[in-house]
Amino acid sequence: MASVPSLASTVQQRLAEGLSAALPEAGSADPLLRRSDRADFQANGILALAKQLKGNPRELATKVVESIPANDVLKEIEVSGPGFLNITVSDAAIVETLAARAADARLGVPLNEAAGTTVIDYAQPNVAKEMHVGHLRSAVIGAAMVEILEFTGETVVRRHHIGDWGTQFGMLIQYLIEHPHELDHKDEGAEVSGEEAMSNLNRLYKASRALFDADEEFKKRARARVVDLQAGDEETLALWQRFVDESKIYFYSVFE
Repeated sequence: MASVPSLASTVQQRLAEGLSAALPEAGSADPLLRRSDRADFQANGILALAKQLKGNPRELATKVVESIPANDVLKEIEVSGPGFLNITVSDAAIVETLAARAADARLGVPLNEAAGTTVIDYAQPNVAKEMHVGHLRSAVIGAAMVEILEFTGETVVRRHHIGDWGTQFGMLIQYLIEHPHELDHKDEGAEVSGEEAMSNLNRLYKASRALFDADEEFKKRARARVVDLQAGDEETLALWQRFVDESKIYFYSVFE
């Protein structure tokens, strides 16, 4: 089945035709259609056009309305304020559009012939930190974008970018080097819940922070460890990966 045009695109076309008929000197001017809380749509393009043509916007708006023939899509067009058009769509047009979409397996939405690949980076949760509602919000928005893009034929690569290379990690990694058993789970191989993983990370963070604030020598070692991390030092990266893995247990529990 062919794609079903949106009511907005149909209204836009009727208005553009009315503009061209009433004001041929304006060329292919954009009616600047948008949704409205006063009607179904509002068109603001005549205001800018009036400046260009040095005319009275209300008079031009009236002229445009008179140039649009009676049709089954536009129920009413009212000239409002300095020259806005408030547009009400007919019930029949709404019902017919809905019926056409309901009759099609793809709801009248065509596949994009020029579809490509899009990367969607979701919530970017922070390693070793508790998540908050902002992470949930961006993940939900990201998931909605994935569904929409895939429906049009796009190939979507889903990602949660994890990257945190600052002082906090120098502090955590250095603490783990000096207290190697702190991140070990009591029963190796036992499944750890997201809550337990977050509890482990919180405990480590508090302990390393207390040492960082109290011990100048530890602070220097922690800052030097940040340099190692950023330089890709193997041992430091391996320990950073342990924090990532622990954090992932928690992240997945929240996202699930």
